[in-house]
Amino acid sequence: MRFLKHLYVQVLIGIVIGGLIGFYFPTTGTSLKPLGDGFISLIKMLIAPIIFCTVVVGLAGMGDLKKAGKVGFKAFVYFEIVTTAALVIGLLVANLLKPGEGFNATVETLNTGSVAKYETAAKSMTVVEHILHIIPKTFVSAFAEGEILQVLFLALLFGIALGRLGDHGRPILNLLQEVTRVFFGMLNSITKLAPLAAAGAIAFTIGQYGV
Repeated sequence: MRFLKHLYVQVLIGIVIGGLIGFYFPTTGTSLKPLGDGFISLIKMLIAPIIFCTVVVGLAGMGDLKKAGKVGFKAFVYFEIVTTAALVIGLLVANLLKPGEGFNATVETLNTGSVAKYETAAKSMTVVEHILHIIPKTFVSAFAEGEILQVLFLALLFGIALGRLGDHGRPILNLLQEVTRVFFGMLNSITKLAPLAAAGAIAFTIGQYGV
């Protein structure tokens, strides 16, 4: 039974169990929604600090500031291109495959508050506004609001500045390396909850909307 130790196998089992709970016990299934929501919140909680620490450690550890600057700029451009490509692919797939068509859902069962939130956030932005949006209002606000591009921007500036300090910045670099290990340790522990989260999410979906 060694295969049961693999996380993906446990997630698949969780999905099956969650589906059965949602189908046969819909009331219980809908009550399991916090399992999925909590797991997503735990993952989102670590994304910004992990990106910041890994980018800073990578740039500051290079030593060559010109090389670090080029790598940082390429990483920033790559992030923008991949994000845009993901949006385009998502729109194409959604329009071609029409996911959710025939789904057993009504206006009463949908969370209209969440929809309104995304409609407000989806306002059009010019190129200049988008560039200015990358610059956070404060150092902390980028992390508090979960703005990944802003966190990446701060990490680039911080990493290059830390690299310029040379040996004087070594204690800070060593500290960030250890902090990065702590964050990845936290992430490793959280991912072990994925089967439980998958079961809760599927149980809620089937219990709330049906098959």
